[in-house]
Parts: sequence; C-alpha cells; structure tokens
Amino acid sequence: MGSKRFTNWYFSLVLLLSVLLVSCQKDTGDQQVEQKKIALAADSTLKATSPDNFLATEGMLTITMQDSVYTFDAQKDSIAFVNMSVGDNRYFGITAINKAHTLSFGVSSKGAAADSLIKPVAGGQLLMMADVIHTKQFTLIQYAEPGDAGKIMLDQYRQKDVLAKGTFFTFLSKDDEPNSSLYRVEGTFNLKLKKQ
Repeated sequence: MGSKRFTNWYFSLVLLLSVLLVSCQKDTGDQQVEQKKIALAADSTLKATSPDNFLATEGMLTITMQDSVYTFDAQKDSIAFVNMSVGDNRYFGITAINKAHTLSFGVSSKGAAADSLIKPVAGGQLLMMADVIHTKQFTLIQYAEPGDAGKIMLDQYRQKDVLAKGTFFTFLSKDDEPNSSLYRVEGTFNLKLKKQ
C-alpha cells in the first residue's frame, strides 16, 4: 500500500511539474519577449524529458466536479499531453494550468497512449489556488482497489491535427484520510496541435 501511495504521489508531482514547466507559454504583457524565451526553454526541457510530450495549441479541457464546471482553453491556458516513464512503467496523461495560475489539473493512466483506448486512472490532482493561503487540493483517492479510481477513454490520439480527444472520470478526495469525502470528477478533452 505504501508503494502504491508513493507512486501516485510521485506521479502527481511529476504531472504538476510538467504543467509548471509549460505554464508560461501563454502569458503576454510587457515582458513578452523574455517570457517567450523562458517558455521555449521550458518546452525544450519538457521535450528533452520525453519527445512524446505536446503542448496543445487549440482545444478545450472541461472538468465537472459537483455543480462546478472548470474549463481550460488551449489558446490562452496551458494544456499538455504528456508521455513519460517512471522506472519500468510508462504513463500518459493530461495536465493543465490556467493563465492566472489559480487552477491546475492533471489526470494520468499507466501504459502508452493510443486510439480507441480505455485505461484505469493511475493519478489525478485538482488544485484551486485563490491565493497563497487559500489553496484547495484534491487528489486521487488513496485507498481504492486497483481499477476503482476511474477510467480514461482516449478516442483519438495524434491523428492529423488532433492531439488527443476523449473523456475521463475519476474520484478525488480533499485530504489523504481513509474516510474523507469523495468527489466524482468527469471531463472531456479535444486538443489540437495546429490550427485547422
């Protein structure tokens, strides 16, 4: 159980770091040139980690939890489809952070991404950061049996201008206690690499 918990925590951390590496790519303003240099370096770092990581240029990621709907738009927010290896295990997933850096999300599965694929969720995290003091963190339930944490349905992957298209559902808890409340999180994604 401790190994599974560490793996989930580690993978969530890697996903969050991947998001932070590419998050500055959509920022604009007075320091636009400098930020583009930073973004280029961040994207190069992400690509160096794995050549199969992609920053979406168009498309939406929509997440529903209870009565709230959260939307990431690739034209202004940073949404990445990541593929990585942790030890001998391969993972794929989606990470996103909004332009204001107040909302981030990540969901992942073990295995390699492919068309028409349904895989169990292996990691997930939703962070809401109103400010430094007021942060809400929801993470993948820690005490579920394998396969009980949700599914990622990948309908299309890397077809023409489609980066990834599909749906997912998972269960997140607000804290790491065995009896904490569970929240069902559902989502859709339709991400593109270039304009049509």
